[in-house]
Amino acid sequence: MKKTYLLGLAGLALLFVSCNDMLDVNPRDKFTNDPEFWNDQNRVLNYTNTMYSYNFSGYGTGIEDPYFSSLTDDQANPEFDNWTFTSVPGSTGYWSDPYTEIRRCNYLLDNMETSTIADATKNRFRAIARLMRARNYFQLVKRYGDVQWQDHAITDVNDEIIKGPRDDRDFVMDKVLEDLDYAIANIGSGDKASWNKDLALAMKSDICLYEGTYCKYRTQADNGKGPDNARTQKYLNECVNASQQLMEGGYELTKNYGEIYNSIDLSKNKEIIFYRNYQKDMLGHSTVDYTSGSTAQRGITKDAIDAFLFLDGRPLATTTIEDKSDKPEKVPYYMIGLDGKIVKTEDGRDSIRVDSEENPLWVYSMEQPFSVRDKRLSVIVDKFLAFKGYGHARTWLAEMTSSTGYTIGKYYTTAMGASPQEQLTYCNEIGKGYTDAPIYYLSRVLLNYAEAKAELGNATQADLDKSVNLLQVRAGLPGMTLNPEADPDQPDDVNVSPLIWEIRRARRCELMTDGFRYWDLVRWHMLDKLDTSKNPNIRLGANLSDVEGCEVALDGGYAVPYTATRTFDKKYYFYPIPSSQINASQGGTTQNPGW
Repeated sequence: MKKTYLLGLAGLALLFVSCNDMLDVNPRDKFTNDPEFWNDQNRVLNYTNTMYSYNFSGYGTGIEDPYFSSLTDDQANPEFDNWTFTSVPGSTGYWSDPYTEIRRCNYLLDNMETSTIADATKNRFRAIARLMRARNYFQLVKRYGDVQWQDHAITDVNDEIIKGPRDDRDFVMDKVLEDLDYAIANIGSGDKASWNKDLALAMKSDICLYEGTYCKYRTQADNGKGPDNARTQKYLNECVNASQQLMEGGYELTKNYGEIYNSIDLSKNKEIIFYRNYQKDMLGHSTVDYTSGSTAQRGITKDAIDAFLFLDGRPLATTTIEDKSDKPEKVPYYMIGLDGKIVKTEDGRDSIRVDSEENPLWVYSMEQPFSVRDKRLSVIVDKFLAFKGYGHARTWLAEMTSSTGYTIGKYYTTAMGASPQEQLTYCNEIGKGYTDAPIYYLSRVLLNYAEAKAELGNATQADLDKSVNLLQVRAGLPGMTLNPEADPDQPDDVNVSPLIWEIRRARRCELMTDGFRYWDLVRWHMLDKLDTSKNPNIRLGANLSDVEGCEVALDGGYAVPYTATRTFDKKYYFYPIPSSQINASQGGTTQNPGW
């Protein structure tokens, strides 16, 4: 029916992107809010599909961006990632886009009150709207702290809420929890790429872990509120309960860590709880292209590499493995042509790149250093270094380089395309990739459960064995115990138990480049670790001290991706409120501290 009608509705939502736009909107005549629309189940379903597309971008640009969220200590952008804001913006989608979605959700909720759709179906639609309202308010609270809570669609430019003050972030997060619980109770079943109860449970697991730990580690000086033990206990227990339901829900870890990131079909993957489906020549993404093409990659840092345990289960400072060198080995490297033929090197290994048998190129391999580490490392990071003067290509793809020398390999696959030429198209062109994107998956839930139990102080060995230790086994590491040996490299100002430290390490390694690291540092009150002057390893890359004719700037033998400095200030725990929002509110909305 009437595609233009639906587009008009979406356009209406865009007119009301947030309170800061409410005073100068266009006339609201793009959509007639009549009962016909809200009484039609198919139209309302299409309406919820708009929510789906925005909130679950997968490998697109959205709330969590795999690979592209590189303002962390795990990656180094060759163009340098400074703080998201260093001055107050006039306007920003970080503020307005969530409010667009919140208004879309509230519009549905308001109109379900009078809709003639069957009650069970109305409750499902309400559950979807409240789930997405919860998600978007969570994003606002993470970024801005106190924000206005709106439980109805703002349709009057003179509505008092527009000029009102922001609500306390704790109050808003309690409302988020109410929305999540309603969604879990009413959203019903669905497949892994559509609305379903397990999606709501996974979202609750994530959000409650964040809230519980944030409220434990926040400070009055930096966050405007000190720790709240009762609140911490409440939200961490909510996380444990939601996680446990999923852990008992029939999901299983895949044997191969990389499968959830580089598969063209995740529908039957037992680790996947919820995913975004892509289709060849219909709906594509660019994550494989940006991690395989000629654009310099946002490479993995030395600090991130050093986080991975050795196969004896010990960190760099205490490992018993004798060969713990991080120096690469120079090896012959050949190029394969578009005919797809593979040429063997003298030692019998399959070659990837060939100029000619008589004249091999030479590259630097991390195969040996990675072979004694956590198995995830060799999946996340390509075994060949790639940097200026020593780029390399995966099969027939364009020659790669990385800001740090370490290139990201876990999104690449040979499954896209039946021929070398198709591979070149689907792995090395913007918007052509069609691997499915994992959004919620069992490994995240296991990590949430283990961390919540450790933070509550009631973790048992059985808890570890059914959660984080399943990931340790897959990574080729010994299981974690309740009292692990302290890591001498744990910073003195990070006052947590060795158990919590090791669970955080496991989370960092398991989810590296998945888009969560920055907000993990926020909730642990460790955002100062992104200060490059105090933490120099986060601006260093691979050990290139023995590279012949090295063209890369070095510091102590390690690649230096950039020379700019990122200095921490406590104000960065919150984004600044856009000036247009403050002006539109006529004093009702105040600025965050320090901005």
